[in-house]
Amino acid sequence: MVALTEMTNLAVDLIDVRKTYAKNIHALRGVNIQVGRGEIFGLLGPNGAGKTTLVKIMMTVVKPTRAMGTIMGRPIGHRGKLAKTGYLPENHRFPGYLTGLQLLDYYAALAKVPRAARRASAPKLLDQLGLSKWGETRIDKYSKGMMQRLGIAQALMNDPELIVLDEPTDGLDPVGRRDVRQLLLELRRAGKTVFLNSHLLSELEMVCDRVAILVDGLVARQGTLSELTEHTVEYRITFSGDAQPIRSKLAALRATVDGDLVVLSGHDPAKVNAVIDLLRGQGLLIESVQPHRFSLEDILVEAMGGTAPQPQSRERQRADKAS
Repeated sequence: MVALTEMTNLAVDLIDVRKTYAKNIHALRGVNIQVGRGEIFGLLGPNGAGKTTLVKIMMTVVKPTRAMGTIMGRPIGHRGKLAKTGYLPENHRFPGYLTGLQLLDYYAALAKVPRAARRASAPKLLDQLGLSKWGETRIDKYSKGMMQRLGIAQALMNDPELIVLDEPTDGLDPVGRRDVRQLLLELRRAGKTVFLNSHLLSELEMVCDRVAILVDGLVARQGTLSELTEHTVEYRITFSGDAQPIRSKLAALRATVDGDLVVLSGHDPAKVNAVIDLLRGQGLLIESVQPHRFSLEDILVEAMGGTAPQPQSRERQRADKAS
């Protein structure tokens, strides 16, 4: 049974995770999340959605009210699998009197990494995170961004199968965020599984294979970016001229007209060509044809019950600026 469990393709399989704090505060109300081995998985949601609580339950920092499932084929909290997990907590703090190299050695020793492996890995990771010149410097001399880079390095010291990062790019400048993205992609190519919790949706959008959106302690959406945005595909066609005489024909194709903008929902090339033919047949000049999908931010707003921003014609944009 154990062998079959460990052979699962899921690195993380969380089932009915619940956490209720004092005064009947329901942080998690039955979360189900599946993360495949070798993928980068993003967890997103508004403040207070329960993201960090879920991460802490995975890492046994917080005790759940109820939780079933497995992490890397074993029950949540299995010591052997925790030893093969790298973890960067949110708002982490390190002893300021240690140097960068000493800190990496200390945390790796806690994970029972052999001394020879620790001494070989620490300089390499510092170099990989852009801290090679700071290894012998006390941590209390580090900037916030350097502390974040060091935190990511310590999460990798035990050569983990699963890397759990809570707000990994917090405090990093654009160059630092780019470096972390490249590192995450390298980890995926090496067969590692990465579980990200971040409020920087643009960062998740660039690296994640799949995401889950947590709202009010429940998973509101889960899947690949394509799956989550499939229903939002549309084409935006801008033109010059008067489309009023063919408005009814455009409506028959389920295309809406707003000034010099035609919006056609769905991914149907035949309908796009039909709309373009109508516009040209009316003698109108086609200026652009642009496919469009919701961004992760739009999907999050939709999952929270809001409305994503709608496209506007140039006339409406000018009117909004004038007002």
